[in-house]
Amino acid sequence: MALLDEIAATIKAVADKAGPSVVGVNRHGTGFVVGEDKVVTNAHNLRGPETFVVFEDGRTETATPAGVDIDGDLAVITVSTRDTPAIDWSEAPAPAVLGTPVIALSNPRGRGLRATLGTVSAVGRSFRGPRGRRISGSLEHTAPLARGSSGGPVLDRDGKVVGINTHRLEEGLYLAIPADGALRAKLTSLGQGTVPRHRQLGVAIIPEPAASRIRAAAGLPPADGLLVRGVEEDGPAGKAGVRRGDVIGSVGARRIETLDDLYDALDTDETEIELQLTRATEPITVTVRFEGTSAR
Repeated sequence: MALLDEIAATIKAVADKAGPSVVGVNRHGTGFVVGEDKVVTNAHNLRGPETFVVFEDGRTETATPAGVDIDGDLAVITVSTRDTPAIDWSEAPAPAVLGTPVIALSNPRGRGLRATLGTVSAVGRSFRGPRGRRISGSLEHTAPLARGSSGGPVLDRDGKVVGINTHRLEEGLYLAIPADGALRAKLTSLGQGTVPRHRQLGVAIIPEPAASRIRAAAGLPPADGLLVRGVEEDGPAGKAGVRRGDVIGSVGARRIETLDDLYDALDTDETEIELQLTRATEPITVTVRFEGTSAR
């Protein structure tokens, strides 16, 4: 019983300390205060033309996005936090490792604080952001969470943030973006209105094995890569001459076999890249140029 009492006391202490800073965001999710008039949440929680935040005392305030990274599924919103304190960040070199006890807090849709206990069950996991881009390096934990908990904090036993809940797995587990230095730097930039630029070619893709079936139906031999099923005329690929039906085989020296390969190849600071394509049966190369100098 002494152990159970200690666990219960720890959960209560963390909830009492950090709970007032955990808020409901719209009717979809959770967020938490990270600074004066600043709340962090998931980008997928910002739906519709208006954003509102529900505080612990029931106060509802209209919020405006300061910076939104859709592909990273993160957003910082500006809202009157009054005297609500920010939650402290963990200062540990690695926010959480396998087996670390964690406490997840949420305020689903602003209906009241919930606190659950779990452990880090895996590290280095990945999932898809709202537009399909892979988000890597996530923490997996076992703290059970209700719908509407995404965007809430994962805390250590001292009530300090080690992650941001983002994605529910079918197994009942949850993935969280780890609260490392990179995350904190990104949130600082988002709070200042600086939004990461993730490059897009401006094409719609059909991956394997569907691509080979479509080419076979058209009487064409297999071609390794990603089949282009649509092109934005004014996008970078369209301006470079990429056409519907082309197969993207490589970007520069990088072979392209999956959509993740293509995303990774686009995360470069180069102002132009070369695409090696197969058009019908002919190999061709086009140069795609991007405006600006940074992909991030």
